[in-house]
Amino acid sequence: MSDTDQQTLEELEQRLRTLLPETYLDRYEAVQPVSMGSAGLKYGLDGKVAWNDMWATFCDLAMAGGPPHKGMLLEPAPKSEIEDAADRYAAVVAEICRGITMVTDLEAARSTNSGWVRVECLTRAMAAWLVRAISMENVAARADGVMLELPAGPRYRLEKEIKNVVTVAAKTCHYWSGHMWRFEQRAIADLFAVMEAESPLIVPDGALAREAAASPVWSASAAALRAAAPLPVAPASYPDWIGVECPSVRAAIWMMRMLIASNVLARREERVLLVPVNPLQDPAGDRVANAVSRAHRLARMKGVL
Repeated sequence: MSDTDQQTLEELEQRLRTLLPETYLDRYEAVQPVSMGSAGLKYGLDGKVAWNDMWATFCDLAMAGGPPHKGMLLEPAPKSEIEDAADRYAAVVAEICRGITMVTDLEAARSTNSGWVRVECLTRAMAAWLVRAISMENVAARADGVMLELPAGPRYRLEKEIKNVVTVAAKTCHYWSGHMWRFEQRAIADLFAVMEAESPLIVPDGALAREAAASPVWSASAAALRAAAPLPVAPASYPDWIGVECPSVRAAIWMMRMLIASNVLARREERVLLVPVNPLQDPAGDRVANAVSRAHRLARMKGVL
């Protein structure tokens, strides 16, 4: 390993240690992606789900190497689907917001953006950390200042998708508020300021959701990835995400975390590492491809591959 690569690896690993709750600092390399199983719904005397009485503990964060909450990405419903079932959509949004408020003590309300609910976080750093942590759990998330947005749709079911959104909000907020001291949260805010000054967080372009999964923009990103890293590009499944096939789950987890530390949003589905497609932030896909290439090179040097 060259001195430059060694320095880069140490810097990225230090960033990861800053981002992770203290409980993981000495053991995140040993965390296994094993689920604890799903908690059943509990109901109060009013017949509504008692969201705040369902969990005593949570699986490890996907950011730390734990299992993502969803196997595949949970996305917001398209506008046309929402318009066709406006009353059902309003009921779903109301229940998601009720659940999030009960389990996080954060104010949640219907977003002006179709397909999303809006959660007001306590700080910008909290929202920025949550969008990374929740995306790694395979639930769509985006942030603007202190506002975090999570997905909704009229076809969301109480025991499935609604529960998924509430659970992932409860899990990630639990780790942010319950496992981090205030000085750790300030350190994360300082780190985000440094990372954003270097280059803004690359996120999937939601406008591409209306495109075909293998659009010209997606294909250009695929070409950049093939040229940058010796990993097979996975078949197109999402218009605004592109995947590379890693040799193992461990490799996918390790590279995912290095990408997050490089300010590139990333997640995984089994051995497939998924990274954003965004023609505005990364027109030719070069920045994402270079970050993947670097993570792959460091993984080989680290002995992960």
